[in-house]
Amino acid sequence: MSVTPKGIPIILDLDPGHDDAIALLLALASPEVELLGVTTVYGNQTLEKTTANALRVLDLVGRDDMPVAPGADRPLVRDLTVASHVHGDSGLDGPVLAPPTRAALDERAVDFMDRTIAASDAPVTLVPTGPLTNVALLLERTGGANIDRIVLMGGAIAEGNMTPAAEFNIWADPEAAQAVFSSSIPTAMIGLDVTHQAVTTPAVIERLVATGQVGAFVADLVEFFSVYHRETYGWDGAPIHDAVAVAHLIRPGLVTTVHRNVEVELVSELCRGRTVVDLWRRTERDANADVGVALDTGGFFDLLVERIGRFI
Repeated sequence: MSVTPKGIPIILDLDPGHDDAIALLLALASPEVELLGVTTVYGNQTLEKTTANALRVLDLVGRDDMPVAPGADRPLVRDLTVASHVHGDSGLDGPVLAPPTRAALDERAVDFMDRTIAASDAPVTLVPTGPLTNVALLLERTGGANIDRIVLMGGAIAEGNMTPAAEFNIWADPEAAQAVFSSSIPTAMIGLDVTHQAVTTPAVIERLVATGQVGAFVADLVEFFSVYHRETYGWDGAPIHDAVAVAHLIRPGLVTTVHRNVEVELVSELCRGRTVVDLWRRTERDANADVGVALDTGGFFDLLVERIGRFI
């Protein structure tokens, strides 16, 4: 009797968030990964709301078996700021979703990650798509034992979306981000340089709607998410930031990366949270991250539409 091989064991650390919700759906529909659980963090909204949103999305696709553990409700040392200007009061404004049918685990995210990673037969990949506070706290506790790699959505080589200098997830908790980049764990930075190449078009939305109920839900997410991006960038769509990190993991080659040094600005008020990427090797600092520089946009959306279409 043949045994179906398991995918790469992963934990998603999310702050849903429209693009986080889509990243979660992509992971659930992809046999290349085995989702061991979901942890939540403040970010796009407060921890209470992001945790509820994760549960609501799982309810939508009948995955009440998936554990959800709430994590940090504020940065390590900074004041809490949430991105309600982008994601709305609920953090998932737009589509109508029922309240969650269950509560999250009575276990904190770092405890859940520590226990789950220690029990895994294979090293676990962490996929954080929000501020990196939970991951930094885990590394402080365990030193990264049994973690294979970290594939994060955050940062940028040359632009910002929270300030002119910084992407939101890194800006929200730069100390946590620096702890991740200074660890010895292999890390991929899927930043704005590639996620801003994953902007939906009307044609992509039509394809998603044609896949069924879940595709229509994703289209509704994008419709609301597009408002901010239309007003800010003039785009006729929205970038699906966080799903690009998941896609990089399940379909190697969609994102082109270069191995470079990344440091996080902690002191400057003007450039707080900037990911300083030594793209042209101007320093002698050791490379510590695979930095996304290009995306196969068509391939990404083909993958996303096909996988969303797997939900009945």
